[in-house]
Amino acid sequence: MEFVPKLQKAFEVNANADNQQQMEVYMRNLFHFHGIKAPIRKQLTKELLPDYNQFLQENIRAVVTELYNLPQREYHYTAMELYQKFSNKKYELKDGRFFTQMITTHSWWDSVDFLAKHVFGKYLLQFPEQKRKMVDYYSESDNMWLNRSAILYQLSYKNETDEAELFKQCTLHKDSEEFFIQKAIGWALREYGKVQPEAVLHFVKDTKLKELSEREAIRRLI
Repeated sequence: MEFVPKLQKAFEVNANADNQQQMEVYMRNLFHFHGIKAPIRKQLTKELLPDYNQFLQENIRAVVTELYNLPQREYHYTAMELYQKFSNKKYELKDGRFFTQMITTHSWWDSVDFLAKHVFGKYLLQFPEQKRKMVDYYSESDNMWLNRSAILYQLSYKNETDEAELFKQCTLHKDSEEFFIQKAIGWALREYGKVQPEAVLHFVKDTKLKELSEREAIRRLI
């Protein structure tokens, strides 16, 4: 695909060794980086879009797959952002399997949180009939990142949040010893607390959460 090689060339030309080291250390050396910070990376991608807009609309899943197969983290970020841009409100039913694979590939909080909020959450708004099956599958999985996604997918829902579902997921995972699960519970409750603070405070009071989850949930409410 011509788009991906051109993007690679642009990223390679703008690689920064100093940033690369800092970014890799920050991400616990789990991923390789070119050392391109987000504003520059997004600008480089944006400059290519006018010539490839139609191509990306027609081939977005293939492009995402190719980008995800590259080692540098900047390609994974770009893949997720392009997928969200070109698929939003135009998902196909089969995309559920596709982005589930994305969530469980190169998994870390930076990719999982974006996909949970901007892809999984938006997909379920388009296909609400898939909600019960997919949320249960994520929640019951042995994959911690799918569990985290089941807790976080409603982050952008605000007043449209299914309160019972949110509280259900928090309750199901409240005893987890995983830092990223405890943190997710606190974050999801804190976000919902922006629109329904009393409900969150009552839930936290009545539910024995881990200390980290409780602290994160109420730190802006009291």
